[in-house]
Amino acid sequence: MNSLTVGSVALQLPSLKHARSSRAKEWNLSGRLYGVRLHNHLAENQTLTGQIRFLKCPTYSTKRLVVTCSGQSLGSGPEAYSPKDYLSTLRSYADAFYRFSRPHTVIGTTLSIVSVSLLAVQKFSDFSPSFFVGMLEAIIAALFMNIYIVGLNQLSDIEIDKVNKPYLPLASGEYSVGTGTFIVASFAILSFWLWSVVGSWPLFWALFISFILGTAYSINLPMLRWKRFALVAAMCILAVRAVIVQIAFFLHMQVHVFGRPAVFSRPLIFATAFMSFFSVVIALFKDIPDMEGDKIFGIQSYTVRLGQKKVFWICISLLQMAYAVAISVGASSTFLWSKIVTVVIGHSLLAALLWKNAKSTDLSSKAAITSFYMFIWKLFYAEYLLIPLVR
Repeated sequence: MNSLTVGSVALQLPSLKHARSSRAKEWNLSGRLYGVRLHNHLAENQTLTGQIRFLKCPTYSTKRLVVTCSGQSLGSGPEAYSPKDYLSTLRSYADAFYRFSRPHTVIGTTLSIVSVSLLAVQKFSDFSPSFFVGMLEAIIAALFMNIYIVGLNQLSDIEIDKVNKPYLPLASGEYSVGTGTFIVASFAILSFWLWSVVGSWPLFWALFISFILGTAYSINLPMLRWKRFALVAAMCILAVRAVIVQIAFFLHMQVHVFGRPAVFSRPLIFATAFMSFFSVVIALFKDIPDMEGDKIFGIQSYTVRLGQKKVFWICISLLQMAYAVAISVGASSTFLWSKIVTVVIGHSLLAALLWKNAKSTDLSSKAAITSFYMFIWKLFYAEYLLIPLVR
């Protein structure tokens, strides 16, 4: 009986091995099928923004699930977390902020403060550490305020920018309204905080008046959003770019940094007058490429009311008048080197370049008009290089 039992067990062993082998093959096959299905499911559910979707799967460790983004294939191992991905993300963030800050205005603000600061220099010994620190304080505070103003304008114009400037981060959806609001509020606070550290009253008035006018220009509240009214909008830009920047930042250097009495020199008066022309031109010209969106949303700019061609040539005429005045001022200088630089090399050449580019601009092309608008900003930069040489 025992031997029979042992024998029966012995006889049953092959069948048990066969069953285990078959079951292992079934598990192996089902595991492979499950892995293929899981791979396909992950591939179908990957997102372009890189958002990770968590899947509850008791038989697979989450450490082994790698979700691809931006069209990359699924994978595992160190290459899935390459530093190149982080660098690419950082570049994307930097590019979005670069466009949000409107770099042509940042460059203009920086050059204008450097140029006006040089007008306060009377002798070589003025180029001291306190001069450079005072100038840097003014530049940083002004750039913070600049980003607040251009950012608030984008927050107020999201729908318009979807037509006129779809590449801006808020219009394209790269920034949410919450992100834009956070950036704008942060830079306004930083600007006034830096003033509180510096303690310069001319700097405070430059920041405060820019803040008030920039807010009234853009924000959509009763009695505000002054950009809807062409003349008022032009006056806002003129007040900030032509008057506040020249006088307030000059007094910051003259009174706060050098401790001298407030005086208005000939070069300062020239800079304020010339930039008044330039600011009006910028205020008028910026609406030419934006006519389509302004029409849709009821912004009664001069371009909408008078037409692109007429406003374009009004701007050219105003700039040519400004260059004629600048040539006259340069010619009346008692310094020969100032006459040569500001008349022959400077303003005459810029006036000729302006006329040549204006004649060749295709007014039926939005790209050509936008390119010419950027050319006007380059002329704006060039003028700030010439202003310290006016004597």
